[in-house]
Amino acid sequence: MTNRQETEHRSFAAPDEVRSFDSGSAQIVKIGGAEIGRLVFSPGWRWSEHVKPIAGTELCEAPHFQYHVSGTLRIRMADGSEFDAIAGDVTSLPSGHDAWVVGDEDVVVVDWFGASEYAK
Repeated sequence: MTNRQETEHRSFAAPDEVRSFDSGSAQIVKIGGAEIGRLVFSPGWRWSEHVKPIAGTELCEAPHFQYHVSGTLRIRMADGSEFDAIAGDVTSLPSGHDAWVVGDEDVVVVDWFGASEYAK
């Protein structure tokens, strides 16, 4: 069996889906048989305050594989470990975390894994 990749070109300027929530949004683009998300969080955004009511879970249960474009995102894992992700960082986050914007700059991340179910 041969897998054949096809040429595709998409833009977050024309996403397939936009999910808006208080202080943020998720733009979803379908490409290459996958869903890629650009997540934008405004200053003051916190998952446990703004997305938890949508998700209905105590912590974010969506695993993520993300490239951080801008801003500072503080991430606290279920085990209590905590770190800041900044522009240029790549993070792999398993289920079970909270996150929030630090500072007065929007956080923008591109998420290759987890965006398809984010904020649903």
